[in-house]
Amino acid sequence: MRWISIAFLSMAGGMLVGCATMMSSVTRNLADGLTEAIINSDDLDTVRDGAPAYLILLDGLIAQDPDSPGLLMSAATLNSAYAGAFVVEPEREILMTDKAFDYAQRAACLEIPASCVARTQPFDEFTGWVADLDRRKVDVAYRLGTAWALWILAHSDDWGAIAELGRAKALMSRVVQLDEGHAGGGAYLALGAMETFLPAAMGGHPELGRQHFERAIELSHGRDLIVKVTFAQLYARLIFDRELHDRLLVEVLEAEPRADGLTLSNLVAQRQARELLSTADEYF
Repeated sequence: MRWISIAFLSMAGGMLVGCATMMSSVTRNLADGLTEAIINSDDLDTVRDGAPAYLILLDGLIAQDPDSPGLLMSAATLNSAYAGAFVVEPEREILMTDKAFDYAQRAACLEIPASCVARTQPFDEFTGWVADLDRRKVDVAYRLGTAWALWILAHSDDWGAIAELGRAKALMSRVVQLDEGHAGGGAYLALGAMETFLPAAMGGHPELGRQHFERAIELSHGRDLIVKVTFAQLYARLIFDRELHDRLLVEVLEAEPRADGLTLSNLVAQRQARELLSTADEYF
């Protein structure tokens, strides 16, 4: 499920800046600077080779301050993003996704105590506290939902993980209700992916997923190119719509990738678009 982690790379910038406000001033300055350098880099090879050192640094900072929601969420986001963008070994990607989800759960538990048992409590209790969330907790809920979706989709061959899909959808739906434009409409991207990674016969909702993708494009003003790549790969390929598939990917390749907070993810999107177009004849 490498594509879905790639999709959420585009969210790293805004998410990590928000996380940094919860850290000490020294750590915050370090995180801000390194994060900005990563998300605005136009050198994929340098980021691929250099980012692991930052991930190890985050692990070390967390070991010294294990109750910092900001550090935990920063590590969750970057582990997921790096796995999707640069890791090709499925086993390693799963390990990194597991680690990211663990960090996200620990951070959310510190910020929203009810979320500590989010995966095991009865569903009506889960939806109860989700419904009570207000705008002050939107970012925490969004980042937990993102990590949860990534974890589920990376474990798509595990029906135990698939069984948690309804909870992740409910959480992201609440984010949309509270602030649909949060992180450039990133919750719609997550919802679109979760509705289209399974065919309708297995519980997916492709047309609902299409609506989510289209809204994500609107809210990001088309600047977040990975939305279109994910739309093409998950929806267009699922329903065998070659025309839509190729149109979306050509639009990605023709777009200017450099945009504040999106440069790295857009370049990854263009790379992925080329790969998808190169296999289109074989797929369709």
